[in-house]
Amino acid sequence: MITEVEAYDGPLDKASHAHRGQTSRNAPMFGESGVWYVYFVYGIHHMLNIVTGKKDYPAAVLIRGIKGTSGPAKLTKFLNIDKKFNNKPAIKKTGLWIESASRRTGIKIKKSQIKSSPRVGVNYAEEWKDKYYRFYL
Repeated sequence: MITEVEAYDGPLDKASHAHRGQTSRNAPMFGESGVWYVYFVYGIHHMLNIVTGKKDYPAAVLIRGIKGTSGPAKLTKFLNIDKKFNNKPAIKKTGLWIESASRRTGIKIKKSQIKSSPRVGVNYAEEWKDKYYRFYL
């Protein structure tokens, strides 16, 4: 179960990889929604994002935590996620997908259980660092 995420909202978001335009690294963010954007940071960690914007509107959600594992680098290590998932659709066929917990397990999350705060580690992003784009249970 996903327990923590951060949103990155388009080309104006100074914390987003898409802020300075499309590159070979961030190209999945400019494509269709529902694909994974996996990138490598600090030469040691993979980060897992799901693209959420319309084509040519680069928006994505970083998956920061799942039940039992907190932190985006720990999550990808735990789930054995690397660049092989980059730009792949989030469907069962690719081996990595998102499904409704309530449908599978009967777990229901109330809106009151979802908290928000500024994103982590984006102090360089000027006014965008204070946006309440981090959501967690």
